[in-house]
Amino acid sequence: MRNIFAVAGIVIKELYRRKDFYVLFILTALICLLMGSVNIFNDDRIIRFLKAICLLLIWIASLVIAVTTAARQIPTERENRTLLPLLAKPLTRPQLILGKFFGCWFACGLALLCFYLFFGALAASREHQWPWAHYFQAATLHWFMLGIVVALSLLGSLVFAAPSSNATIILVAVAFILFVGRHLDQVALQFPGLGRTIVYAVYFAIPHLELFDTRDLIVHEWPLIRWSYFSLALLYALAYTAFFLLATCLVFRRKPVN
Repeated sequence: MRNIFAVAGIVIKELYRRKDFYVLFILTALICLLMGSVNIFNDDRIIRFLKAICLLLIWIASLVIAVTTAARQIPTERENRTLLPLLAKPLTRPQLILGKFFGCWFACGLALLCFYLFFGALAASREHQWPWAHYFQAATLHWFMLGIVVALSLLGSLVFAAPSSNATIILVAVAFILFVGRHLDQVALQFPGLGRTIVYAVYFAIPHLELFDTRDLIVHEWPLIRWSYFSLALLYALAYTAFFLLATCLVFRRKPVN
């Protein structure tokens, strides 16, 4: 664990040395401040709509940070010729993968904390209340969803040729799952025979990231998710994350390091 957290610490420091996070945070903050300053007829529906747009921006920014950070980890080490010296130390390949994963995941968690604290403070300044339990559930589910995305991006970095192509493919796949994945069971009914079986197989195989999209908890102030269901959702995310990390370790075992 000492080796794993040492690698994770390097990844976190690397992220905050780069300008990606700061640019996305400043852009998101400026747009949220601009929307928060708008007061249109004191209409609750418009206020909820503005909150939904701000949370959508937070989701987009966090996905970009997670995918781009994880996608460049192994290729950058290979290009800089630091991969072999790392593995020459008392550091195994699974430890390196886990260190990269935890570094990217914890960095995403810190970025999410900044985003949600800023948005919560902005919303509380207008509404004079802060439903912290709603924010806790939404942010935690969001963070665990990013764990699946980070693990998938690490796997893609060993499969696809360049970080740019990997990031593009992963972002398209995540968008497909979020917007189309939930409807695949209904799409399957339109296919006969083997086609229906294939679509159903895809539906049950993909990680349903839309389950972690709980922005309506904050936007519409819906009742809290039952804590038993909340815990099951976290276990669901951990299971898919572990599966993708195991696949990454197996692929990395057969990859040359030079």
